[in-house]
Amino acid sequence: MNIAGLQKLTLLDFPGKTACTVFTDGCNFRCPFCQNSSLLSGRMPAFMDHEAFFDFLRKRKGLLDGVCLTGGEPLVHPSVTDFIARIKEEGFAVKLDTNGSFPDRLFALIDRGLLDYVAMDLKNSFDRYPETVGIPSYDVAPVRQSVALLLGDKVPYEFRTTVVKELHTPRSMADAAAAIKGASRYFLQAFRASDEVLTPGLHAYSDREMTEILSIVRQFVPNAELRGI
Repeated sequence: MNIAGLQKLTLLDFPGKTACTVFTDGCNFRCPFCQNSSLLSGRMPAFMDHEAFFDFLRKRKGLLDGVCLTGGEPLVHPSVTDFIARIKEEGFAVKLDTNGSFPDRLFALIDRGLLDYVAMDLKNSFDRYPETVGIPSYDVAPVRQSVALLLGDKVPYEFRTTVVKELHTPRSMADAAAAIKGASRYFLQAFRASDEVLTPGLHAYSDREMTEILSIVRQFVPNAELRGI
């Protein structure tokens, strides 16, 4: 597993904890709105090796509570389990960002008590997943399994959706929310254009439109919130 980047301090990414964020490279999705497109190929040079990272962690004991693991998609790497286990052995909590396409690996991590928080991207309603993840005819069965796993409340979690005008509609967002009905936390994030976005030319909904979509989503997940607006 390649460490492609490190944010040494975040006060926002891990609820209730002071953390650092580790970026892994490689992803099995090609979401048009991806903000980390440089990480998708899995061919980025390593930002630091594992031993240098664990030296960094040991020096931050007492200053950091946890580590956020994001990507790319961390679970594309079978070795991520050993990496997370070492973080836990050092006494740090672990938050995993995932697209939910590897339910078996997610289950194994939760079952071993290696995760303290999971943030899963719910890309869209299931019928619009193929176009939203950039893979024609994508089979959503693994994502459905991960949704069911998290809804079982075996670990603190959140779902989140980045809302893009060209891909998401009020109807598709209603269907997405219905798929996670009863979720403990669900955040809608407005799309933000940048030079890193995989497909140029996409657009965000206005703040007013996002608020209207939130009201629709709350019919299924009453505690859903807007993030970053």
